[in-house]
Amino acid sequence: MGPFKRFLPKGLFARSMLIFVFPLAVMQGLIAWAFFEEHWETVTARLSEGVAGDVAMMTALFEQTGEDEAAFEPMAETAYRTMRLSVDFRPGETLPTSRRSSFFRTLDRTLREALTAELDRSVWFDTTRYPQYVDIRVETDTGVLRFIAVRERVFATTGHIFLLWLVGATLFLSLVMVIFMRNQVKPIRRLAEAAEQFGRGQDAENFKPAGAREVRQAAHAFLEMRGRIKKHLEQRTEMLAGVSHDLRTPLTRLKLQLALMPADAERDDAQRDVREMEVMLDEYLAFAQGQAGEETQRSDLSALVTDVVEDIRRGGGSVGLECEAGVEADIRPGVIRRCIANLITNAVNYADNAAVSLRQVSGRIEIIIDDDGPGIPEDLHEEAFKPFSRLDESRNLNTEGVGLGLAIARDTARSHGGDIRLSTSPMGGLRAVLSLPV
Repeated sequence: MGPFKRFLPKGLFARSMLIFVFPLAVMQGLIAWAFFEEHWETVTARLSEGVAGDVAMMTALFEQTGEDEAAFEPMAETAYRTMRLSVDFRPGETLPTSRRSSFFRTLDRTLREALTAELDRSVWFDTTRYPQYVDIRVETDTGVLRFIAVRERVFATTGHIFLLWLVGATLFLSLVMVIFMRNQVKPIRRLAEAAEQFGRGQDAENFKPAGAREVRQAAHAFLEMRGRIKKHLEQRTEMLAGVSHDLRTPLTRLKLQLALMPADAERDDAQRDVREMEVMLDEYLAFAQGQAGEETQRSDLSALVTDVVEDIRRGGGSVGLECEAGVEADIRPGVIRRCIANLITNAVNYADNAAVSLRQVSGRIEIIIDDDGPGIPEDLHEEAFKPFSRLDESRNLNTEGVGLGLAIARDTARSHGGDIRLSTSPMGGLRAVLSLPV
């Protein structure tokens, strides 16, 4: 099965149709083969042998009359009346040299075998010239005996009816299976779409379990899982927001007290510690909140990326931009804006030059940020995405923070159905690729 696996359809509907239609087609093919090979061909052979026997008998009678046409005429009339076989003697003629074959070559083969077995003279026949008759000619010493036989006496003529019934039944059953399988696959497709929407942060409110029992079970399990995840995210956001609020109050008092203290080295160190604690709280809260509080909408990514780059340029950053116009996607604009700004700011902080490009490739949107900084070793690329990871020997999104920058950025990308990948930049530093669905 291995070599043929890549040729098999990938979708559930197509695979289900293959499972049903392929055995049906094979079965119908075997039935047709058995009918034509064992029954239809046998009946046709017997009919051909009967007509060949009549032709041989009339040829022998004609020879017994000394090939006298007048003496043979009563015999020809008797043959037409009793055997529906028209006989006509054509003196001085020879057999035609051309031959036309029937669409069903079995007809010609069986008739030729029967005539050859019954006659020791040259024979010619045509099964295609007349729709209802077969033209048979036998060479004699003084001319040609021409026989016109009714077609149904030579061949079994009901084979095409059997084929029509066979093809019609196959098409009807295939149509029924297509309708049935479409109805069975539709709930599975809707479940997959709802799961994909939830993965992008969209809430599929209109989704309801439907379909077979197993599909309904999966749908109910998905709804329960979605509820638990949403509840967990809400609790996490509320908890960290509360913790952040509770901690900001004493921090504010500390900042006020430090501001009233006499200026010295100890006060400066304490103020630095307070600022670092504030940065930590902001990062904890940003990591917990993620995309909460903003609805997904169709947005112009080209304009968004351009605005972010212009803002960073006004702040003194050296950033090149190559952006396709009119690229749109379903995103949370504020969250994606912060994610892109975070990645570009990281590149500017650790490099002299950075470059941003936006392109649409194979149904996905890629925002590529390159820089000429020190980069991150390849074996630490995944480590850089872990929350609270600090790559002191290389670089990190947070020089003052706790190592949540890349974790927040990837969490944002994945909540939109995308991802962030790190690699070595052609500029010599780090390349970050933010990939989003169209």
